[in-house]
Amino acid sequence: MVKQANPGMAEQIARAASDYEYERTGRTHKSVTVVLAQDTVVVTLHEALSPAERALAKSPTGAAQVQELHRRLFEDSCDSLRKEIKRITGVDVAEASIDVEPTTGIVVKTFASGTVVQVFLLAHGMPAESWSGGGSDGQQ
Repeated sequence: MVKQANPGMAEQIARAASDYEYERTGRTHKSVTVVLAQDTVVVTLHEALSPAERALAKSPTGAAQVQELHRRLFEDSCDSLRKEIKRITGVDVAEASIDVEPTTGIVVKTFASGTVVQVFLLAHGMPAESWSGGGSDGQQ
């Protein structure tokens, strides 16, 4: 069951993730999306890669290099963002991971506790009113 979170929390996490990304890379991104569901926080930074990274990512080897660079940067410095998520939510972050889609410049950061997280990025956004139901699979 998807649990509704305080919308202020998602906004605070988005701000913290934006600040973290700027500190880490010196760049801003186009937008950020935060999804809070039970024990998982997913942060998506849209158009977060530099023009040079996007150019490098046009080849398979370059794309792998961009992904590896962002994974290492995240692993080396994500403690501050984990602490900020704990401050905002009041819950420790048990696990954190990152995925980079180099061709679109999207960076997805996932913070979960012992769960399998599958992230599907749609080709374009959809208005909230087009979604039906609460996203629950009937499990508690």
